[in-house]
Amino acid sequence: MVMFLFLVAALVVVVAAVTLAVLGGGDGGTLRDEPSQFYADPLPQDRPVAPADVDALRLPTAVRGYRMAEVDDALNRLGAELAERDARITELESALATAHDGAHRRQADRGPEQGGFAPPGGYLGESGEGLQ
Repeated sequence: MVMFLFLVAALVVVVAAVTLAVLGGGDGGTLRDEPSQFYADPLPQDRPVAPADVDALRLPTAVRGYRMAEVDDALNRLGAELAERDARITELESALATAHDGAHRRQADRGPEQGGFAPPGGYLGESGEGLQ
C-alpha cells in the first residue's frame, strides 16, 4: 500500500512538472512569443505585387501558428493592390467601351459611300427602292 501511494505521489509530481514546463514556468499561463524567423516585408515596396511575389511569400511562424499582425499586414497590402487593380480595370474597360461606341457612331454617321456602316437592307431611295 505504501508503494502504491509513493507511485501516485511521483506521478502527481511528474504531471505537475510537465505542466509547468509547458506553461512557461509560472508566468501567468501564457506561452512566450518566439522571435520572428525571417519577416522583413518580403512583398516589394517599389513596385506592384506580382504573382511570383505571392508564390514566394512565406510568413514566419510562432509557437501558436502564424503571427497575426504580419499576416494581417500582408493580406491588407494584397487586398489594397487588388482593389486598385480592379478599379483600374473598370476604368479602362469603360474608356474602351466609350471609345468603341464613339468610333462606331462616327463610322455610322459617315454613310456607306464614305466607308461607314449601312443599315441592313441598304438605304431607301425616294421611290422606296433599296440602294445597295
